[in-house]
Amino acid sequence: MLISLISADNHFAIMAALFAIATLAILTERTRIGAQLTSANIAILAAIIAANVNIIPHAAPVYDFVFEYFVPVLLPLFLFKADIRRLFFETTRMTMAFLLACIGTIIGAIVAVLLLDLSSLGTGAAIDASLREPAIAGLFTSTYIGGAVNYAALGEITRLREDASFFSAATATDNLFSALYLAMLAVLPSWSWLVRRYLPCNHDLATHNPELGHPTPLTLAMSLTLALLTVATGDALAAWLNTPDWRYAMITLLAVIIATLFPKQMARLHGDFELGILLSLIFFAAIAAGANVLAMIQIAPLLILVVVILLTVHALITFGFGKLLGFSLPELITASNATVLGATTAPALAAAKGWRDLITPGVLIGVFGYALGTFAGTAMYQFWSWVTS
Repeated sequence: MLISLISADNHFAIMAALFAIATLAILTERTRIGAQLTSANIAILAAIIAANVNIIPHAAPVYDFVFEYFVPVLLPLFLFKADIRRLFFETTRMTMAFLLACIGTIIGAIVAVLLLDLSSLGTGAAIDASLREPAIAGLFTSTYIGGAVNYAALGEITRLREDASFFSAATATDNLFSALYLAMLAVLPSWSWLVRRYLPCNHDLATHNPELGHPTPLTLAMSLTLALLTVATGDALAAWLNTPDWRYAMITLLAVIIATLFPKQMARLHGDFELGILLSLIFFAAIAAGANVLAMIQIAPLLILVVVILLTVHALITFGFGKLLGFSLPELITASNATVLGATTAPALAAAKGWRDLITPGVLIGVFGYALGTFAGTAMYQFWSWVTS
C-alpha cells in the first residue's frame, strides 16, 4: 500500500489541504469553465485526484472530524432565512408549484428503486443489505428536494457516506445531471410549441428583494454560535425522545422555527449562507478523498440510470400536472429549478430570463427545500425500509 505525501496523522496539514481544495473550487467557479462545472464538482474532482495520486490519504481522523462536526452545522447555516410565514403568505402560487415538484421527486425516487436492482450499490457501508435501496432512495430524495446540505445529512443518517467510492460517484452523478437538467430548463422557454400550451402570464414585475448586506466578524460569530446552539439543542431533543435517526430533522425544525419567529434578526445575520457553502465544499472534499477511481467507474452506469429515471419522472409530473393546475411555464421552471438545484440557481435563471417577480420566490422556495429535504429524505428511507422489511 502506497503512503501518501501527507500522512493520515498530520491533522493540520490535511485540514489545510481540505480548505485549500474548497478555496480552489470557489476561485475556479468564477471562471467561464468553472461556472459550468460548479464549485461542488471542482472540489470533488480535486480531492479525488489528490487522494489517488497519494498527496492526501484515503482515510484520516480529520475526515471523521468533518463528518461528525461540520455536517450538522451546515443545516442551520443554510436555514436561518427560511421564514415559513413569508413563504406561504407572499409566494403561495410558487409554494404550491414547488410542492408539486417535490411530489415529482418522491415518485421519481420510488419508480427508480422499483425498476432497478440497487443491491450492488453502497456495499462498502456498514448497513444491512436490505436497507441499501431505501437508503439510496432517501439520499436522492433529499438532494432533489433540498440540496447538498440535505444530501450530506442523509449520507450520515443512512451511513452511505461510509462507502466513499459510492458516495463520491453518487455526488458526481448528481451534480453532472443537475447541470444538464438546468441547461434543459434554460432552453424550455425558447420552445414556442411548448410555451403556447401553458397559461400566459407576465412575470416582468419587480418584487421586494431580500435584505442585502456584507458579513462582519460579529455576524459571522453570531451565525456560528447560533448554529452550534441549534445543533446542541437538536441533539438533546433527539436523545430525550430516543429518536437518533431523526437527529437532523430535529435540527432542521429548530432552525426553521428560529427563522420564522425572528425573521428581521435573521435577515441581518449576514454570512451564514456563505459559511454553509464553505463547510459543504470541505465536506465534499473529505468524502471524495476516500474514493477509489476504479470502484467509481464500475458503479457509475447504474447511478446514471437512477438519476435519469428520477429526473424524468420529476419533470413529467411537474410540467404535466402543473399545466393541468394552471401554472405558467416560468413558474414551473423556477419551481423545478429550486427543487432539483436549490436556492442559488432558481433566482439566477429567473433573473436571466427577465422573470423579475419570480426572483424572490425562487430564493424562498429554494430555502424551503433545504428545510424540507432532510425530512423528506428521512421519511422516504424509513418508509421504504418498512415496505421492504
